[in-house]
Amino acid sequence: MILKSYKKLLVFSFIAALFFLALSQSSCRIRYGFQDAKSIPDSVKIVKINQFTNTASYVNPRLAPELTDKLIQKVMRQTKLQMTRGDDADWVIDCKITSYSLSTSGISNQQVNSNRLNVGVNIVVRDKEQKTIGKYDVSTPFDYSGTLSLQQAEQGLQDQMLRDIPDAIFNRIFSNW
Repeated sequence: MILKSYKKLLVFSFIAALFFLALSQSSCRIRYGFQDAKSIPDSVKIVKINQFTNTASYVNPRLAPELTDKLIQKVMRQTKLQMTRGDDADWVIDCKITSYSLSTSGISNQQVNSNRLNVGVNIVVRDKEQKTIGKYDVSTPFDYSGTLSLQQAEQGLQDQMLRDIPDAIFNRIFSNW
């Protein structure tokens, strides 16, 4: 009886060892890396980012100029492109805030619990011959408490908006995201 149990244990151990050996010898490779601004052609050295315009039904007067500055800073920090305000740019980037919309995103006990502010931006990239290279739209959501007014929410979300919107624009233009 002990010999039969011993044989079963030995067979089980042998099968487990073969299984472990087979799994440990299989080669599985995962590649992970960042592509930082890989979609910029080599011929593009100078870029011009025009002042954002705002055609949304609700206009936050501080948003457009601050977004322009933040996008310029991001492009200068994360690419080797030079910035210009003149007509010598290889690429010209125009951004327009097209939507600034509010919606309810959460209800609790039949009351608004949270709201969402969506900011939509239309982007047009042109080359020096004024040919359009790309047209893109990005929309960035920002959630805030349902107890806040829009003006209170804008104050609280200002830093996040000035970080997330330029990030979305940069990724869409330069990283093909």
